[in-house]
Amino acid sequence: MRVALLDLIAEWGSITSNQAAQLLHQSSGTCSFHLRQLARYGLIEEAPTGDGRSRPWRLRWEGSLMPPGTAEEPAFRTAATTHSGSAPEQAIALEDADYRRWLAHRSLAPAEWQRDQVSSDVLHLTADELADLGAAVRALLAPYRQRDPGPGTRPVAATTRLFPLLAPDSEAGRPGGR
Repeated sequence: MRVALLDLIAEWGSITSNQAAQLLHQSSGTCSFHLRQLARYGLIEEAPTGDGRSRPWRLRWEGSLMPPGTAEEPAFRTAATTHSGSAPEQAIALEDADYRRWLAHRSLAPAEWQRDQVSSDVLHLTADELADLGAAVRALLAPYRQRDPGPGTRPVAATTRLFPLLAPDSEAGRPGGR
């Protein structure tokens, strides 16, 4: 639930518990509780509002949904994990579900939006190059993260997974090859 809420906030910029409840098919009270817990651990904060009635929440940091190292931090693990798996596993499941939904329904999108940009490569990198490539990808996406929704824009998922491949019969943690 908490990972899904973080995902929604990253996608829309800010969200209220009522909006989250509608999108996630949960109760407003459940969403409100989990939003407060995410705020307690410093991951989100209340967004300014002019009406004094709604209570929107936004990410506390600028940048990607999970800044480098966040998933390993104890506060994130405590705030985001549930009984159904670790925070990274849940984030991957949400990303995969979003992509499957896109594949199933992209014919409903306007023609200019019916294509996606998918790439999958196996690279041979050193540990330092892996870290540098991750930083370069985050830097490339940074100007678009802070953009306010405007005419002609739509939320677009940008998922990058850079990780060492393990040989099927290798020991845990020992990189393998393909």
